[in-house]
Amino acid sequence: MIGIIGGSGLYEMQELEIEEELVMHTPFGNPSDAFIRGRLLDVEVVFLARHGRGHGIPAQTVNYRANVFGMKTLGVDALISVNAVGSMQEQYHPTDIVIPDQFFDNSKSRQSTFFNGRPAVHVDFADPVCSMLSEVLYDSARAVGATVHMGGLCISIEGPAFSTRAESRIYRGWGADVIGMTSGTEAKLAREAEMCYASLSLVTDYDVWKDKTEDVTAGLILANMAKTVETAKRIMKATVPLVPQVRDCPCTHSLEHAIASSPDVVPEETRVALRPLLGKYLPPDNR
Repeated sequence: MIGIIGGSGLYEMQELEIEEELVMHTPFGNPSDAFIRGRLLDVEVVFLARHGRGHGIPAQTVNYRANVFGMKTLGVDALISVNAVGSMQEQYHPTDIVIPDQFFDNSKSRQSTFFNGRPAVHVDFADPVCSMLSEVLYDSARAVGATVHMGGLCISIEGPAFSTRAESRIYRGWGADVIGMTSGTEAKLAREAEMCYASLSLVTDYDVWKDKTEDVTAGLILANMAKTVETAKRIMKATVPLVPQVRDCPCTHSLEHAIASSPDVVPEETRVALRPLLGKYLPPDNR
């Protein structure tokens, strides 16, 4: 099953043949909104509005753990994230699309792991996106005529404020290609959930590093997202039939060698609560 998390400006997908809306509570609290389960070109898809329908949740208070855990519980094993981003380089123009292959998580106060107690878990995160899923997104974007760039570094900041000019220029000096507030956190959680993950990053602005251009504002972001959101939907429609149902990429077994704790120190209540994540490695005693 394929999951789609829609960011700013993408709160619903009219193309989805809706079968049900699922309000879920997780061990990590409530997700951003109901999960919309349905079919897109006869492929099972689960859609979630990251900020809730109507954009009621800012980036720094999104319950990322509940969102990803809910997707995992519903059987999602390939997660596509749609994000609004600012361009940090001249060649990425507003309304372009970037499919980053690296993240720098510069957020400060978020919960970006499911494993704060026992077991201790350390996943391999050197390559934070699924190359297969990213390539399918890229090919689909080209097929629908989008201006799309493959690869690049996305830096994730805390928000809710945008960058100062000094911060923006420093991030450029670090080699950032685009900047956002969400994907770095989601990517970590998706890896812990053994999901294939890729980001469709929609460029809305030049942040504040570029002279003689309009400074980034919420209004500018939403205006440029409105220009590209229909393109994003066409890309999703082209992508979902092309995602292989059977995959053996490293994403799908990222916990296999990542659990450092001895099984006998992992509490039964944790095994039960986190069964969607740990079940095949540390099943509850009652199975």
